[in-house]
Amino acid sequence: MIRYLRSWFERHFSDPQVVILALVLLIGLAVLVVAGHLLAPLLASIVIAYLLEEGVIRLQARKAPRLLAVLLVYTLFLSFFISMLLLLVPLLASQLSQLARELPDIVGKTQALLLQLPENYPQIFSEEQITELLSSIRQNLTALGQQLVVLSISSAVQLVTLLVYLVLVPLLVFFMLKDKNDILAWFLSFLPRERSLVNSVWRDVDAGIGNYVRGKFIEILIVWVVSYAVFTLLSLPYALLLSLVTGLSVIVPYVGAAIVTIPVAAVASFQFGFAPNFWYILAAYGIIQFLDGNLLAPLLFSEVVNLHPVAVISAILIFGGVWGLWGVFFAIPLATLTAAVLKAWPNKE
Repeated sequence: MIRYLRSWFERHFSDPQVVILALVLLIGLAVLVVAGHLLAPLLASIVIAYLLEEGVIRLQARKAPRLLAVLLVYTLFLSFFISMLLLLVPLLASQLSQLARELPDIVGKTQALLLQLPENYPQIFSEEQITELLSSIRQNLTALGQQLVVLSISSAVQLVTLLVYLVLVPLLVFFMLKDKNDILAWFLSFLPRERSLVNSVWRDVDAGIGNYVRGKFIEILIVWVVSYAVFTLLSLPYALLLSLVTGLSVIVPYVGAAIVTIPVAAVASFQFGFAPNFWYILAAYGIIQFLDGNLLAPLLFSEVVNLHPVAVISAILIFGGVWGLWGVFFAIPLATLTAAVLKAWPNKE
């Protein structure tokens, strides 16, 4: 056994480049595991900087100095950021507050409609099935209520933290854009000069993550706008809030669309019952998700993500379980990193 392990180690780690790559990966993983929650503002700033870097590069390609390009792109970003805070956030907060007040009525009407299913469709639904479903819904709502109570108790601390983030993140984004080359040079100064394997993996991952983040932002924006237009056209209450949730659902491929179906269907049933408008809304929601998964996402990510659906779902489960929402968002880039490492790793028979 010892001889086998020694042979395996010598076969895979005899190259110093492999050792350097392994150390970089282990140190990065250790930092994320130990202090990942403390680095949330830094991670958010890196994501936004990736979004804005493409605009800076395009302006530089038109002979604009780096600093001028950064100032122009950052000004646009800051204007958009402040507009979101002043215009959309109050509207979303108002709809969320109204939805919370009407939630008991929505749940009650939904239960009444579900109880009618065994009478109207006895060949499909039984009373036992509906009773079990309602029991499960009550348990989940009870757990959600308890979480909201805990959240309200700690809301003061979270509000202060949020205010700090609202100031800190834009500042970090500006300096990451302005001093990108200096930051990268400082980081690379800790690595040996001979690091061709690390550079090879980094080039693939850097391009993949940058394109993925920008593509995912565009996807969220398009799905949000289209959903809002459709929900408004069909007179669905809380159209802005539900369309935002629908847009954010694309962060979790395959799973997010199924989860968001529940609030959309619940609000639609509360407003229309099982009238034609209810089915129109569900059909429209299904068409939006179908077009996103089969047209928009492949168009945006055809050259970025080349992973099997099983690999994507597995990455979401693993990284989401370890790092929560950030793990879910970065599941595909992290899976891409894993694939790039396996591809570049020397295979000595």
